[in-house]
Amino acid sequence: MAQEIERKFLVVGNAWRNLASAKHLCQGYLSTVKERTVRIRICDDKAWITIKSTNRGITRTEFEYSIPVADARHMLTHMAEQPIIEKYRYCIPLNGLIWEIDEFLGVNQGLIVAEVELNHTDEHIIFPDWIGQEVSDDPRYFNNNLVRKPFTSWHKS
Repeated sequence: MAQEIERKFLVVGNAWRNLASAKHLCQGYLSTVKERTVRIRICDDKAWITIKSTNRGITRTEFEYSIPVADARHMLTHMAEQPIIEKYRYCIPLNGLIWEIDEFLGVNQGLIVAEVELNHTDEHIIFPDWIGQEVSDDPRYFNNNLVRKPFTSWHKS
C-alpha cells in the first residue's frame, strides 16, 4: 500500500516548455465515487490500473498495477466513463522533486496544471517561476471530476 502526498498548482507562462518533452496520456475512470476512484491509463506501450482512496487533505492511499495495453484499451472504450481524459505530460526534475505538468486536450483544452509528489505533508518546496495558484483543495481540478465537468464547460455555469 502506498500513500500519495501531492500538491497541485496552475501553471503560468511558457518557461517550463523547454525543460522536458511531452508524453501523450489517455485515461478513463471505471469509478469516480467519493470514497474511491478506479483509473485506467495508457502511455506509449504501457498501461496501468490505479485505485485511489478519498483525499484527506493532500494525502490519499493509492494502489497501482501494470495491465496489458489491449485490456486497457478495451476498458477505456467499453467500460470507462466518458469523456476520456487526454493530455500531454511533461516531467521536470527540479530541486530534488519531480514536477509533472499536464497540458489537457479535448474537452479540457486550455487547462495546464502542475503536480508535485512529496515525501511528507510539510516538505519544503522551492517553487519555480511558472507555478501559479495552488488548487490542491479545489475538487474541480481533480482529473476524475474533469470527466463530469470538463474545463471548457466551466465558463458556462
